[in-house]
Amino acid sequence: MHSEPKAPRQVSDRIPFHVQPMLATLVSEPFERPGWVFEEKYDGDRILAYKEGDHVRLLSRNGIDRTDQFPRIAAILSALSPHTLLLDGEVVAFDSEGVSRFQLLQRGKGEPLYAVFDCLFQDGKDLRREPLSVRRTAMEDAIGSHRLLVLSRRLAANGLKAFRVAQNRGYEGLVAKDDSSPYIEARSSKWLKVKVHQEDEFLICGYTRPAGARQHFGALLLGAYEKGRLQYVGKVGTGFDEATLSALHHRLQLLATSQSALIDPPHEKGSVFVAPELIAQISFQEWTADRKLRQPVFLGLRDDKNPQDVLMPELAPR
Repeated sequence: MHSEPKAPRQVSDRIPFHVQPMLATLVSEPFERPGWVFEEKYDGDRILAYKEGDHVRLLSRNGIDRTDQFPRIAAILSALSPHTLLLDGEVVAFDSEGVSRFQLLQRGKGEPLYAVFDCLFQDGKDLRREPLSVRRTAMEDAIGSHRLLVLSRRLAANGLKAFRVAQNRGYEGLVAKDDSSPYIEARSSKWLKVKVHQEDEFLICGYTRPAGARQHFGALLLGAYEKGRLQYVGKVGTGFDEATLSALHHRLQLLATSQSALIDPPHEKGSVFVAPELIAQISFQEWTADRKLRQPVFLGLRDDKNPQDVLMPELAPR
């Protein structure tokens, strides 16, 4: 008797799960460790890309659909050869020196590219439990060479040298990854981030009145949660153009409140307090001894994180 040949296995159009992004833990200084790799830390929007057949969805880290915001990236992903594909990466805009800048992306002044650093599902196979080295190979095979898709840049095999590369090139920092680790859907010690330039997210808790020729507002009052309480971390008055001042002032007026949500509000004459719902991306020089931001600069607003998740960085002074 001759058995009938088996039909080829059909690959489903569906990815049978949604993931929470793996997050890196902040450490204070660079290090060298066998079996780890060191990548550029990008300054953009974290995006999980789900390709199911020809259909692509680009989701932020808190599940907001960004597909319509980045249609050219979605179109390129749709044309990739894998039938099903789940990629993790960051949509970025580079300056003339090849450095990603959140401010450029926020203000639409650079072409958005997708910097891809992980592959979690490909043609019916769940890769989350595979080591990073295997997932990286799958990622490289999947995306090939496309102008709007960028493989995450490996800096140097030695972590200390990699940090010096990040410093010299002006990157925000680097991410160190255990090359043998699976994909962990939480903050993990298998991915560690080291910052070259200080940058973080803070809640807008109010604003000061404008002075001189300035219109709309003078500075934003910023805060972050610690043990459930909203702490004041300082004010930022630079980084705004006229259009940003006007648009942000309009949104803040709608959130105005009679009492501050901060447990230690500043004594700024004429301050207007607002409900802490807007998240600002801020670059700054360092933390002062009394836990305030030194030389902060406003980079833009974020909506890919929940306000209650804006926490005081662990490495801020105590």
